[in-house]
Amino acid sequence: MIIPDQNIISYFKRHQALFGDQLILGERHREETTAGRIVEPSPPGALQAFNDDIKSCRKCALGASRRNFVFGAGNPDADLVFVGEAPGEREDQLGEPFVGRAGILLDKILAAIDLTRQDVYILNVLKCRPPNNRDPVPEEVKQCEPYLKQQLRIIKPKLIVALGRVAAKTLLRLNESLKNMRKNSYIYEGIELRVTYHPAALLRNSNFKAPAWEDFQAIRDRYRELTGTQPGSAHPAAGEAKAS
Repeated sequence: MIIPDQNIISYFKRHQALFGDQLILGERHREETTAGRIVEPSPPGALQAFNDDIKSCRKCALGASRRNFVFGAGNPDADLVFVGEAPGEREDQLGEPFVGRAGILLDKILAAIDLTRQDVYILNVLKCRPPNNRDPVPEEVKQCEPYLKQQLRIIKPKLIVALGRVAAKTLLRLNESLKNMRKNSYIYEGIELRVTYHPAALLRNSNFKAPAWEDFQAIRDRYRELTGTQPGSAHPAAGEAKAS
């Protein structure tokens, strides 16, 4: 009798938790982005299962220095995802993204465009805090970005917002100014991506608040276009499947 390799069994159990009984081959699984195509939601609990699978990661040195692995938080079926660069000190302490002063400001901005944290998903490129809040280095991004991509495959958002120049240039591999990146719409992993200021930058320089508000009004309008959401309502009609 042939006894299956336990590593293979574990792999397929994790795969089943994430994707159900559908077998997915290759690294670059993604939904097609043809307009009007119905996108089936991920299996319930898929995002939490993925968190459980990677939360003990030690692929780079940050795994040894962190207090907490900061996976992300919010609506696991969100159409709008916000991506920062990395957890800060407060996030490292609590294990949640955007929980300090910048997080409070982000909550206020979301409220101003008729959204809450329960409507969106918030995460970072890196899941562990770099020492002294320095920028991510290429090796850390190399190890951690696949986790971000898998989160996006599970969530299946219609719109990504990169918060700050570091997050934007890390995802897009562009060495442009934030001013230039704000003017454009990009595609990341088959998903539309917009760029705006990090809330922490608004706390440091109030001159950024007016252009940031312009960005978030445009983000609000684009979100409504993509989801069919009407002003004053955070969601499309209940029960509707996602359409890309």
